[in-house]
Order: sequence, then C-alpha cells, then structure tokens
Amino acid sequence: MHEVSSETTRLVDLVLDYSRRRMLSGDTPLDKPSTQSELARLAGRTIDERGIGATRALSLFEHVLAPACITTDHPQYLSFIPTAPTKAAIAFDLVVSASALYGGSWLEGAGAVYAENEVLAWLASEFGLPATAGGVFVQGGTLGNLSALVAARDHARSTLAEAGTDAPGRWKIVCSAEAHSSIASAARVMDVDVVPVAPGEDGMLRGDAVRAALEEHGASVFAVVATAGSTNFGIVDDLASIAALKDQHDFWLHVDGAYGLAAMLSPLARDRFTGVERADSVIVDPHKWLFAPFDACALIYRDPETGRRAHTQHAEYLDTLTETSEWSPSDYAAHLTRRPRGLPLWFSLATHGAAAYREAITNSIRLARDIADEISSREGFRLVRDPQLSVVVFERDGWTKADYDRWSARLLDEQRAFVTPSSHAGRTNTRFAIVNPTTTIDQLVAILDTMA
Repeated sequence: MHEVSSETTRLVDLVLDYSRRRMLSGDTPLDKPSTQSELARLAGRTIDERGIGATRALSLFEHVLAPACITTDHPQYLSFIPTAPTKAAIAFDLVVSASALYGGSWLEGAGAVYAENEVLAWLASEFGLPATAGGVFVQGGTLGNLSALVAARDHARSTLAEAGTDAPGRWKIVCSAEAHSSIASAARVMDVDVVPVAPGEDGMLRGDAVRAALEEHGASVFAVVATAGSTNFGIVDDLASIAALKDQHDFWLHVDGAYGLAAMLSPLARDRFTGVERADSVIVDPHKWLFAPFDACALIYRDPETGRRAHTQHAEYLDTLTETSEWSPSDYAAHLTRRPRGLPLWFSLATHGAAAYREAITNSIRLARDIADEISSREGFRLVRDPQLSVVVFERDGWTKADYDRWSARLLDEQRAFVTPSSHAGRTNTRFAIVNPTTTIDQLVAILDTMA
C-alpha cells in the first residue's frame, strides 16, 4: 500500500485524472441526496478482506456516491452559507495532502506555519487589529468560537485571581438572541450560561441593550459576543456601540464573523464593521466567503498570548515543543493534531492578490441588492429585510411551510437550484445566500419565476 509501484502509480493517475476533470468542469450537476436503501442497492458492500481495487472504488465514488452529495460550489446552491473555492485553492488542497504536512508545531511545519501566519496577519490588518495580533486556522466557526471563549474565560479567571477576587458562581456570556447556535453549543461544553439580549427590529444588537445586561449580571459576564454577519440574514451588529462599552466595563469582546466579516474587504460594506478593531478575538471562515475549500476558520486574538495560556497542552513528550518560544498553532485553540488548513487560502491569495478577492465579494453584495430590488418590485413577494451583505430573505404571499417545502424539493428534483425554506418570528420564508462569484442575476430571476 505504501510502496511506489506500478499499481500505486496507476492509482494516483486515476485519482489525479478524476480531480482534474472535476476541478475544470464547467457543468458539474447540482446533484441531490439518495436514500440509504438506494445507496445500498447501487454501491453494495465496498469493504471486505481483499479490497475491490482502485478502479472499482473510484468508479463507485464518481457514479454513485458523489452524485448523492449536493454540489456546494454550484452557482445555484443558495442555501445555508455556500462555498465557492477558487481553482487555485482547490488545487493546492491536493498539494497539502500530497506533501504529508503537519501544521501543529513550528518544529515540524515551520514553512507551512509561516505561510498561514502571513494570511492571519493580513486578515488582522484588514480588521484593524494590531500588528501583534495572531492566531490559528481551525476546523470551523464552532471550534473557533469555542476556543476564543475558552481563552476569554481563562483570561477573566486570571484577572480576578491577580486582584484577589473570588470567581463568580456561574460564568456568563452575553450575546444577541439571534447569535449563531454555536455560541449556545460552546456554553454547554464550557458549562457556562448564556444571557440572550434582544436585538432591535432590524436584527442588530446595540450597545444600550448590552449595557443593561452587563449592569444586571456584573462580574459574572466574562465575554460579550457580537455577530458580524448573521447566518440567517447577514446582519452585522452595531459593533461600534458594543465596543465602546469596554471603556466602562471589563469584558472580552469576541466577534463572530464566520460568514460576514469577509465583507470588510469590500468598500460597499466596510463601514458596517466599525468597532471590530477593538475586539479581543474574531473569527472568519475562509471556506465561506473567502473562497477556500472546506474546512477552515481563521481565529485571531488581539493578544495571542491569551490564547496560548488557555490552550497549550502539557505532557512530557510535548516538552520539546512547549518549552520554546516558537509559534506552534496547536497552542492557540482546542486541538493538538492539525493539518495546515490555511494553506489553500494562502496559495490562492498569493496567486491572485487581495484585489481579486475584494472585487468578488463586492460583486456578491451588488447582486444581493439587485435581486432584492427585483423581489420588492414583484407583486405577491415581500422582502423580509433589506440585505446588509449577501443574504436576501423573502416571502411569497399566501404560502405555507408546505408550499415552500414542495417548491424547494421541486427545484432540487429538476436540478434548477438548491434553495431551502427558513423562518423568522414564526413565519416561514426562504432566502438566497450569495457567495459564489459565478451566480448571475438571470439565474436568481429564473428561480423567482418558479414561484409564480
């Protein structure tokens, strides 16, 4: 299995040929899921003592298994938050695996860590964070948020201990009632409480509401989480007014920008994020709106030492790593073993330059505004909120959830689009989540036409 032989050479050629065809395909179908029984019938048993061979295994993947997975980089994949990796990023993801790189320590992966850190420094600069800021690429926004909040609580504990003050009976996180579900998930893992604060009618959390929560719960609040681009609506909280509270209150400000913080690269949206420069930590997911493949979340600390103190693992066999001042990514999040998942983004950025990213993100924001105008102009349609970024939420008058469900299923069955129902304030709706630069206004208008 590990030797270079005629068999492994042929296997590699097969895989590279498939990868090349897939990456350069201009008409990859949207595809759709199959049932367990159907996959069992078509694929059968693939694991046995003797193996089925590379040709058979790849054929099953290409013709049975892959078509049962929705193509997330399809221009008409408009649900959840899509992905749209550049060809450069996809190609380099192959290189990362082929190179057997380990990205957990400087000792073992100095070159990879250097390149990842260059991307993190560029992002930190874009967000207005100090030149000393830094962090790590982790699996996704959930792990990024968890790791940041663990560092926040560790920092609060240390601060109270140094002051000779007892820790509260229960630690608390203040966030918007519309914050991403990963915040509640992190709180469960950490065994802390969440204080949900009602946002305004426009979905934005503001400083006045946060101030009331801070005054009520006092020193038990170790972190405030602001959202920079909510998943459901793409709403950016009033970061400036929330950050201003740091002048009177002692808390860690974490900005969850998993989807939306990338919009700071566009001149059309940059002003919405004023205040992020005061954050103690931020996250943004390159596999969303920064055109990298799954899975990558950039976690950045204002003071990386706070992350290192919270997360460094200690063991005899790790002493050679932890007793040095070298930058080891495993020290900055709740992980140890890691692949250098930031490298595909590094290669794409180095290849194309930041200006190409700014243009692509700007185009998505413009497209969202254009299709929002089209929805508002149509009789029988209602725009739920004007889009701030690139998520457009709307309703079809008179439709029930069953109507949306049937419509969504028909779109996928006919391979027109993947657009799922959503809801807000107890009302069913649907949404276009636009991040793919190849999505067009004609495609979106054609989808609206199917709702007539």
